[in-house]
Amino acid sequence: MPKTSDRAMRAARGSGSEPGLGHEHRYLVALGSNRRLPGIGGPRAVLNAAVAALSESGWRVVAVARPVASAPIGPSLRRYANGAVLIAGDRDPRATLRDLQRIETAFGRRRRGQRWRSRTLDLDIVLWSGGVWHGPHLTIPHPLFRDRDFVLRPAAQIAPQWRDPVTGRTLRQLAARHGRQS
Repeated sequence: MPKTSDRAMRAARGSGSEPGLGHEHRYLVALGSNRRLPGIGGPRAVLNAAVAALSESGWRVVAVARPVASAPIGPSLRRYANGAVLIAGDRDPRATLRDLQRIETAFGRRRRGQRWRSRTLDLDIVLWSGGVWHGPHLTIPHPLFRDRDFVLRPAAQIAPQWRDPVTGRTLRQLAARHGRQS
């Protein structure tokens, strides 16, 4: 992994001791970056470093998609590098969200200001092997993933047969359907 500060990596690793549900769960996580990070590099390098940080945080990295480029949504003018990663571990969705947000923070993400502005790292839980989850700060499946080609294309690369628990369609079907509608 490219060098980053020891403090940032310790923060990204977290304690690893949050209680899970006692058995392995899989998560499909979307990754995005459109800003360079000193010590790591451009957006694609940031995505690679984020995957390494997930592994160092105790997650088993099952599969990693090739990054794709996409236009920004909202006010940002910089193009994004987007990807997806399939991770496995015993953490429940709340603990997983905390882990992802800890990694985002270690990579310079700040949750202030305008929505959809440029960012060094964005990690979103798209799907969970447990199906549907609703909490005050998290909804799985991600409510907008079916409309986002930059999520569907990488996700279909690594988990083409994973079914959306809401529509029953596979990621491959959702990506093909979105491609026809674009």
